[in-house]
Parts: sequence; structure tokens; C-alpha cells
Amino acid sequence: MFLFPDRLLYQNGSSLSFNGTDFIIEGLSDAPELQYPGFIIFLFTYLVIILGNASIFGVICLNSHLHTPMYIFLMNLSIIDIVYTSSILPKLLSMLITKVNTISFWGCIYQMYFFLAMACAEVLLLAAMAYDRYLAICHPLHYVALMSLRQSAGLAMSAWIIGFLDPSGHAVLISRLSFCASHLIDHFFCDVIPLLKISCSDTSEVELINFLEGSLILSSAFVLTLVSYIFIISTIMKIKSAEGRRKAFSTCSSHLTCVIIFYGTMICLYMRPTTSYTPQKDKFVSLLYAVTVPVLNPVIYSLKNQEIKRAFRTFKSKSAY
Repeated sequence: MFLFPDRLLYQNGSSLSFNGTDFIIEGLSDAPELQYPGFIIFLFTYLVIILGNASIFGVICLNSHLHTPMYIFLMNLSIIDIVYTSSILPKLLSMLITKVNTISFWGCIYQMYFFLAMACAEVLLLAAMAYDRYLAICHPLHYVALMSLRQSAGLAMSAWIIGFLDPSGHAVLISRLSFCASHLIDHFFCDVIPLLKISCSDTSEVELINFLEGSLILSSAFVLTLVSYIFIISTIMKIKSAEGRRKAFSTCSSHLTCVIIFYGTMICLYMRPTTSYTPQKDKFVSLLYAVTVPVLNPVIYSLKNQEIKRAFRTFKSKSAY
């Protein structure tokens, strides 16, 4: 981030060795005057992500009235946001403050793996949350029987398991590629497409798996989410009173906002061939789901969810005594 190799292979006047098993992360800009402002901005952003999502998690844990399927999902969403930003931002902050933008080969593979795992888990969790809202709005009398705490916990656990399993094939195949032509990753972290772009091996197999698996999971989750909201909106429109429609829509508006932002950026980045990769544009879009989405999630749910706001006020009043 804000770093270039010709400036970063030197620290304290001495040259850093590059043994061929490391990568160099190019970053977003070559302007040195932006280095420290960039560090402050991303440090503040990272703290907001950690504190915001940890606060959501803590408030739900401590408030027994929020121990419902919807908030079980929200707790897991908060953990996912913390984990997948932590796979990127600490390294980014380290590069900014130390002026060293190298990353080891396996460090790069692990960073890519954990980021993809959390992104996949979030896609599936958002789909489960959409299904939960569908049951709550369209089948309120049967909601408790159809979506118990045990069932919601099982869906959340499934999202985590599939999330960790899905990118394992990508990680194994990419770790076997040769990177003899270049070690410069034109991105601000180790992502699949930038890594494939610098490999001198045949990447067609990895690209095919990346496209098929990404399309399968994204499209399946997207279809489930879309169908759920078609039924939700249809049911809401049938409510006669404006107040009733407003209350019904308020129960899913937070989730719908997060879904639109997250799916929009993910589809733009991953459901396409590597030949359409444009570094500057893709870096900007990556910032949206890597940094902006985890910042917005707790803000959106805190501002638009009345139960969360009441829980925060109750917790604040208790802590004052």
C-alpha cells in the first residue's frame, strides 16, 4: 500500500535480500507523501471494524433477549468480518510503517486462503439470513418451528465449514504454480487473480476451478437470496396498512443493504476471466468489500435495527452504574 519495490527493498540504508520465494506487494499508489496519512486512515478503519463488530457480538452475547436465530447469524457475521479484514489490514499496516512490502510465499498463500474462506462464508451466511427473514415475514406463525436456535446454529456452522473447504483447492493448486517471470503482485494483498497473472505456469485449470466454484457458490447463494426477497417484498406489498409495511420492511432493510453492497463487489471481481483484470479498478472494488463492507455492517445494523439500539442503550446505562 503506497509502496513500490524499488523503494522498499531498502530499509535503514541496507538492501533486503529477495530469495525468489517471496512476493512484492505493489500497493495502491507510489506517492510517498501518502504513506503516513494512509497508515493513519487504515489504522483507524481497522480499529472501527474491530470495535464495531466486537461490540455487536458482545451486546448480543450479553443480552438474552437477542438470543434468536437472526442475531445468531449477525454474531457470526461480525466474527467473519473481523477475521477476513484481519487477514489483510495488519500486513498492510506493517508495510506502511516499516516500508517493507515483501511477503513470504506461504504467507501469501495463507493470506489468500483465509480471505477467500471468509468471503465464501459471508456469502453463505447472508443467504441464510435472507432465508431467515423470508420465514419470519412470510410464515410468521410457523417461524419458531421452521427456524429454531439449533437450526440457525447449524446453518451458521455449515457456512463456516464450506467457507474453509471451498478455497482449499485454490490454495493447493496455486501453491504448485511457478512464479519465474515476476514476483510483483499488482495489488494491495495476495488475491487469486493477481497471483495467476504473474505465474509462468499454465493457469487454465485454476482459472476454470475458480470460475466454476465461485459461480456455483455465488449464484446459488444469490438465487436463494433473490427468491427470498421476491417472496418478502410480495408479502409486504400485500399488507394493507402503511405502518405494517414499514415495520415488516424494517426487519430486513439492514440485511438487504449489506447484501447489495457485498454481492455487487464480489460479482464484479470474481465471476469473470483473468484477462479482464484491470489493476487500478479492481483494487478500488476490492477496497469496497475488504474494508468498506466490514465497516458498514455494524453501522447499518446498529442504526437501522431498533432491538440492537435498545440493547446498546441498556448496556450503556448498566455500565454507567
